Amino acid sequence: MKQSTEIIIEDLIKRYSILSCVKKKIFEATGFIIDCYCTKGKVMICGNGGSASDALHMVGELMKSFVLPRTLSIKQKNRISKFSDNGDYLASHLQEALPAMSLVGEIALHTACANDIASDLCFAQQVYGYGHANDVLFVISTSGNSKNVIYAAEVAMAKEIVVIGLTGALGGKLKNKCDCIINVPATDTYAIQELHMPVFHAICLAVENEFFGKD
Repeated sequence: MKQSTEIIIEDLIKRYSILSCVKKKIFEATGFIIDCYCTKGKVMICGNGGSASDALHMVGELMKSFVLPRTLSIKQKNRISKFSDNGDYLASHLQEALPAMSLVGEIALHTACANDIASDLCFAQQVYGYGHANDVLFVISTSGNSKNVIYAAEVAMAKEIVVIGLTGALGGKLKNKCDCIINVPATDTYAIQELHMPVFHAICLAVENEFFGKD
């Protein structure tokens, strides 16, 4: 991990000293995601309610520039220009991505699972269908006890996918289903969610810096 990447997480702890108790876990989670991208994997993210919004939020930060420029390489620009009448526009506006997908927005699949299988298997079905051994499943649950999230984690474990959990202080049942669990020090849902955002923002910043930043 670059020194400049480590500084991003250290800065998070300076701004949110309450998170010092999970500092080591944030570093660990960041490392897992960096390793995932180094092996051409992807990050799948899921949660319910506000945590579903956080899943979508994280995808937005990873799939395009967050704070650093992610200009395409000359090779990629030339290839796009070769196959498109709009090559110059595409090549100058597209950005390098850190592959990430939320599992919360597939409405047709969610309703099909609810109608044909079981509503609490909507995330697990996607992990089974999309997931590979070099991927990461990032699960967000304030209680750590959301059944659909737990089922997704269990399927990921069976497929040798790294599972990172972001929960409240107690961790719930997820604490035994994750390779790394970041259980922020709060127990009320709103307070947990207030701490989740700076954590996943810092992780996204750190991972982006590792691949697109200068040391």
